[in-house]
Amino acid sequence: MFEIMKKEYLSENIVLMDIKAPKLAKKAMPGQFLIVKVDEFAERIPLTVCDYDRKYETITIIYQIVGKSTEDMAALEVGDHFQDVVGPLGQMSEFIHEDIEELKKQKLVFIAGGVGTAPVYPQVKWFAEQGIEVDVIIGARSKDYVILEDEFRALTPNVYICTDDGSQGLHGRVTDMLSKLVAENKKYDHVVAIGPMIMMKFVALLTKELNIPTTVSLNPLMVDGTGMCGACRVVIDNEVKFACVDGPEFDGHKVDFDEAQNRLRLKKENKLEHGENKNCPIEHEEVTDPKKRANPRMLEATSRSKCFDEVNLGLTLDEAVREAKRCLECKNPRCVSACPVGIDIPGFIGELKDVEVGKSAEVLAKYTKLASVCGRVCPQEKQCEGACIVGIKNEPVAIGLLERFVGDWSLNHLEVSSTPKNGKKVGVIGSGPAGLAASAELATLGYEVDVFESLHKLGGVLTYGIPGFRLPKDVVNSEIGRIQKLGVNFHTNIVVGKTTTVDELLDEGYDAVFIGSGAGLPRFMGIPGENSVGVLSANEFLTRVNLMGGNKADYHTPTTIGKKVAVVGAGNVSMDAARVAKRLGAEAHIVYRRSEEEIPARHEEVEHAMEEGIEFNLLTNPVEVIADETGQVTGLKCVKMELGEADESGRRRPQAVEGSEFIIEADTVIMSIGTMPNDLVTGTTKDLELTRWNTIQTIENKETATSREGVFAGGDIVTGAATVILAMGAGKDAAHEIDEYIKGKN
Repeated sequence: MFEIMKKEYLSENIVLMDIKAPKLAKKAMPGQFLIVKVDEFAERIPLTVCDYDRKYETITIIYQIVGKSTEDMAALEVGDHFQDVVGPLGQMSEFIHEDIEELKKQKLVFIAGGVGTAPVYPQVKWFAEQGIEVDVIIGARSKDYVILEDEFRALTPNVYICTDDGSQGLHGRVTDMLSKLVAENKKYDHVVAIGPMIMMKFVALLTKELNIPTTVSLNPLMVDGTGMCGACRVVIDNEVKFACVDGPEFDGHKVDFDEAQNRLRLKKENKLEHGENKNCPIEHEEVTDPKKRANPRMLEATSRSKCFDEVNLGLTLDEAVREAKRCLECKNPRCVSACPVGIDIPGFIGELKDVEVGKSAEVLAKYTKLASVCGRVCPQEKQCEGACIVGIKNEPVAIGLLERFVGDWSLNHLEVSSTPKNGKKVGVIGSGPAGLAASAELATLGYEVDVFESLHKLGGVLTYGIPGFRLPKDVVNSEIGRIQKLGVNFHTNIVVGKTTTVDELLDEGYDAVFIGSGAGLPRFMGIPGENSVGVLSANEFLTRVNLMGGNKADYHTPTTIGKKVAVVGAGNVSMDAARVAKRLGAEAHIVYRRSEEEIPARHEEVEHAMEEGIEFNLLTNPVEVIADETGQVTGLKCVKMELGEADESGRRRPQAVEGSEFIIEADTVIMSIGTMPNDLVTGTTKDLELTRWNTIQTIENKETATSREGVFAGGDIVTGAATVILAMGAGKDAAHEIDEYIKGKN
């Protein structure tokens, strides 16, 4: 918890707060921002760091009360706490990296508008500390909204005030003041403008005429802070950038301000009112033939499409035992070699046959600490069940359903305890599947383990990515709770690469570090209109619902989608996005350029989506997002495709059918075509070799060891976007390679 040490109203609706945040205060620099969250129900609010005090371990924020979230912030008083504060985020001001003597030869002017005055302050303060005098222009609607004037005058004698109504200083805009100063023979080498988007736009237009290089801060676009949602994307010199990772500061003459301004708008008039159905009937076709595969109980399709409860309800004990008896317990079980974590599948199923559920759970626990998760989301049909001998002439044994049954029993009945520690400690970056698997295995091997998670909740993609109707959050939390009982320490709101770094962790005495931070940056197609209002990444959309409770009335994060939603892609994430949109009341379409046979999502997820009324536009490829004059999405222009020869993946390559263009009506487009790693961790770790895809390169003859001694990596940060179970397998491999490394070193 983060205590409020000071609170002051700078005007009627502008508030200053000092917050105790030791790690953030230690690392913050001018130009960076942070995320605050009042409580469980609140939004994550991005705010630029106004000041920091390393001695007293506080950071200063200034915000304007403009809605429910900031009203809740303003209701807090000195001594109260924010639930979450994370940062510093974004890049520090570009001037920090420049030669001080060269800077002293330049004349800079900072232009601050409204609450944008706050992020200007630490930059001007930094210049003053370097002995460099700068000019400052402060613009506001009236004298009542002029803030930090005295603080700026303490740093520089050249502070110029202008107000829209003329109540203080020049009667006019900041551009009028800049024009006036230039006309008075003030010569500026650089302009820094921070404030409302429209203000920065007109400053950039003026400085372009005056031929003065200009930096602007696109902090108004911030949403998350780590690039995972893609909501802050902006076009800079015709190239898409993420403001929270690549910025927030950019060359003002290269910013498409009109597009950026459009991205600030939410289309509220089409907000869907959905009532969640809490009375979904259960469907179940009982199987009595011992040779046939068991059918799990399911929520009825039409009813469940308005319900976020888990769809697949699993097997009863009798059904699980009957299904277990279908297993042949092969002497050379192909299912085990097909399992990325090497579970003794015949072993745990054999105990279940004899109704020894406890013994079955003990066998399973030797190989996985996330059985309830894996039983629900692993693509068993492509792994263990795909290799099952029974499946050659019959349906394969339902290994996933059996793993889930035993895993769920374990959550309630199987005791876990910590292993005596060996005096060595390991840092794990990320609490997703790879990080959880690695930390659990390391703890079992006797290591003290600290897991660092950038978000305010644990679980990574298991929490923010997979909806509760497929993977209930209480299951994820229970699995994590059991890992905590093994002695693993979890730390939220720690962005490795910003709050701390891999190098610093090693310097602090960690014997090894495992990077399991995933591949969080969403991919976009790069087609015309893709930055229109109403185009989201699947990451952003699912995070707003799964992590931030955007589907719940008592949570404050908006999840505003239109009545017709087109989801581009056909992986598991695409199915999740379409099925969530359906539950929010929208008509949802899957748009995929290949045929049903090539759909990469699990067969069960595709089947469920179809049952729930998701429309599939197959052999269809988007070529343009259509928008109206306000920039709001109205449709998706597509072409029909046909399949040609197989490509390097073995799937037939889709080719456009000439003259087949058509438009799918849509007011929301969700891009779900994969993710890629960001460089928060890799860009701040010395001597870490990367691939051409910006993933971490592991060294020859090792699964997870990297070019940096003591640093290991696994999961999506190494392979690119893949499955939960592959990430878990990498985490487990890493634990044993780390164990071997530390023992060899000592």
